[in-house]
Amino acid sequence: MARHLLQRFLLTFPALWLVLTMVFLLIHVVPGDPVEQMLGEGAAPGQVEQLRHALGLDQPLLAQYGHYLRQIFRGDLGQSFKYQAPVTRIIFERYPATLQLAFLALFVCAAIAIPAGVIAAHRRGSSGDRAIGVFSLLGLAIPNFALGPLLITLFSIKLGWLPVSGRAGPLNYILPAATLGAALAAILTRMVRGAMLEELSADYVRTARAKGLPTRTVLIRHALRNALIPIITILGLQFGTLLAGTIVTETIFSWPGIGRLTVMAISARDYPLLQGCILVIALSYVLVNLLTDVFYSMVDPRVRRS
Repeated sequence: MARHLLQRFLLTFPALWLVLTMVFLLIHVVPGDPVEQMLGEGAAPGQVEQLRHALGLDQPLLAQYGHYLRQIFRGDLGQSFKYQAPVTRIIFERYPATLQLAFLALFVCAAIAIPAGVIAAHRRGSSGDRAIGVFSLLGLAIPNFALGPLLITLFSIKLGWLPVSGRAGPLNYILPAATLGAALAAILTRMVRGAMLEELSADYVRTARAKGLPTRTVLIRHALRNALIPIITILGLQFGTLLAGTIVTETIFSWPGIGRLTVMAISARDYPLLQGCILVIALSYVLVNLLTDVFYSMVDPRVRRS
């Protein structure tokens, strides 16, 4: 077990290094000068060169890359160009908002997908199964950047039930969590249905039914209990996807999380802040995947032997 986990942990380092390198190169290739963004178009050439030297942007790209890696190894993500504050402090002021939204969206996803998948598998081929299939396809077909404005138009503008944006109170969580959770619920519903169909065709389920056990007991205590292993694994992977994929949703709802902060860093050409945001998002995704592997290894020893 320890050897398996150590192998999985060591494999995360090349992935993180690749992410860091790609982000560093890409943001230096994208057109735009952060110094001009900070000083404005009317700045004197001397001021531009002075600030570029102070920020280290006049050095060769390889030297900037080496300095960046040395900072990372020291745990220093640098100073934000735009906010003139440590990147670490800025990110971790915003990160809790993203975590809260991701957890709530995952809850919405599970609350919709697990019951729907169980019902669809139990009533395979019925009108209820087909209806759930249609809604799953709709959830897959409508992206977040389209679903978010639709929900805002209906529940905020037309009905006036929910706030449009911000994080002022509990009602502010509903629309962004529903937007994030709906697409994932569509995916998970199909997976739950497939896992349940496999379990319902197993011998132990037929034996339970032959003993006269109630349908609810067979579905919940027997079939769903065994189907939960791959389902929980999928939920863990989807949680990593939520942490990495909140950029669009946070922008739509003006959610003060790390996703919106990433967009602001791109607009301002704030290299240290953007690199820090991408690093934290990548670390979150890798850590969630690693914890998912740990859980799966604990419940299924066959994984450790593969």
